[in-house]
Amino acid sequence: MMSHWAPSCLLLLLLLSLCPPVWPYANGKVTKACSSMEPHHHSQGQTSPSPYVLQTNTSSFSPGDHVEVSLSGQVFEGFLLQARDPAHSTPSVVGSFSLTDRHSTQLLSCYKLQGSAVSHTSSSRKSQVRVIWRAPANPPAQVQFFVTVVRQYDTYWVKVPGPIITQHGATPRPPAPTPSSAPPPEPTSSVPPGPFSSEGCGLSKSCLLDPPGCDPTHHPDCFYLSATTQGPPEQQSVVFELSGPTKGYIAFALSWDTWMGDDDAYLCVNEDGQVSVEAAILTGRTYPEEETQSGLHSVSWRISDGIIQCRFSRLVKPPNQESERFDLEQEYFVFVASGPTYQGRMGKHSQQPLVSERRVRLTGTPIVLQGSRGPTLLKVHGALMLFAWMLTGSIGTFIASFYKNEWASHSLWGQKVWFQVHRGLMVLTVALTTVGFCLPFFYRRGWSKRAGVHPYLGCCVMALSLLQPITACARPAPDSPRRYIFNWLHWGVGSLTEVMAVAAMFLGVGQSSLPLPSSLATHILIGYVSWWTAFRLLLFIHKHFYVTKFQAEDTRAILSDQSEDRNKTSWFKVLVLPVVLLGNLALLCTLLSSFYQL
Repeated sequence: MMSHWAPSCLLLLLLLSLCPPVWPYANGKVTKACSSMEPHHHSQGQTSPSPYVLQTNTSSFSPGDHVEVSLSGQVFEGFLLQARDPAHSTPSVVGSFSLTDRHSTQLLSCYKLQGSAVSHTSSSRKSQVRVIWRAPANPPAQVQFFVTVVRQYDTYWVKVPGPIITQHGATPRPPAPTPSSAPPPEPTSSVPPGPFSSEGCGLSKSCLLDPPGCDPTHHPDCFYLSATTQGPPEQQSVVFELSGPTKGYIAFALSWDTWMGDDDAYLCVNEDGQVSVEAAILTGRTYPEEETQSGLHSVSWRISDGIIQCRFSRLVKPPNQESERFDLEQEYFVFVASGPTYQGRMGKHSQQPLVSERRVRLTGTPIVLQGSRGPTLLKVHGALMLFAWMLTGSIGTFIASFYKNEWASHSLWGQKVWFQVHRGLMVLTVALTTVGFCLPFFYRRGWSKRAGVHPYLGCCVMALSLLQPITACARPAPDSPRRYIFNWLHWGVGSLTEVMAVAAMFLGVGQSSLPLPSSLATHILIGYVSWWTAFRLLLFIHKHFYVTKFQAEDTRAILSDQSEDRNKTSWFKVLVLPVVLLGNLALLCTLLSSFYQL
């Protein structure tokens, strides 16, 4: 059934991906456009007079009043409606809306004010909408309504000014210049005077570099972020420079913690050879919201040889209390991420973001920040699992498979030496696996939905690892007629667990959350499997051809020679064990050393 439907589903998804949306969100969830009211259709808005009429049923109001607002005109597919204070040059929504038709309209939250905007619910064609605006308890002297209307995907009018209503008894203030129906002008952009350089990092500017110590002037693979404080204290600003190898976008964010969410982000997005520099809010692992160019000054950018460089400045203190921008006098973690764009829209970052190791105040003493793309808990998870299954577990099963007859006359704490060593190593393996298994759940705070098959294999390895010691506690006596069943079951489950653990390691080193150098890590693991298989095969051949030969020989005629050969056999296996141990340890240390470079 799956094979029958898979091609059809793939074709359907391909066709859907080719269909242009009416809005980046055809369902009207356009809170990312709250500030600019731009639909982000990657085409220019109309400069001709708008064919739509925005009206109110009154020209005056009092606090708490309900005002009817209507939009009418030619048939349209989408819209975004807000009420603002016309005396403020920066976006400032006022009041809240209620709906008269929940089928075609919905409420949005702009600037964290519930119901402060209205949009469409679908791309269905309509010619009129009507909503109710409620004045707040402390309204400004005047309120003006603005609307963006999308007639079709590439035909729209942005931030069309509507009627102004005045509070009863208030003296109207002269409104700030209202924008025309054309899109709001972008900050003046220019080309940076020269390539960015890490010279001065830690002396005149704070920097975050990946790889550490790189210079974007000389290293094309260098991710570079710098922050330089300038200006008088009352109008102090920070100049940011951001550079990295990407054909899509590069961005950085300021965060209170090492998790994405409620972060102040700054984006440099390649849009058909032009770089759009914007500020945005990250509310979690979702598309950035409320993108705006407001508050960004002295914007410049360059694209060259697959490298994006952008520079801009912003005030240390946000310009008003309603701004979502962070106060740069505080300490934050710094993120740097890059990724592809699809028709001008940002996709998921192509590798784990670079995160500073500690919070930093960018306006403080210049420093060179240390950063990492590998979260500490996931590094420990990987190290424990590799240690468990490349060393303790593999050596433990190796001894059980080929060293039962060695040291047969020696005992340790009442048991044969091989058994005590095997049991100790496997108990340690189970303990390491258990701790390592729990760490990703602590880090993700739940199940990882983007790790593919790896977590499922990990769960199987964990379950089988716990099953082995449980069944071992119930094993029959050596002379029991059912002992062979246990032996085969114990060997089979152990072998299956080891194979699945190796498969999980191959998938684990390719996870984006643990960005090891994938080709090197994969080659090391291939070397480990080859090394391990070769020695198991060697001892298997030795066991079944040489030992069996001695057991089949006739008795007394060659007894003395047999004793000598058996002694050689014992020395051969004694030499093999440390060679295997040292080889496994060397491969493990080589792989673990790459963890420190993340």
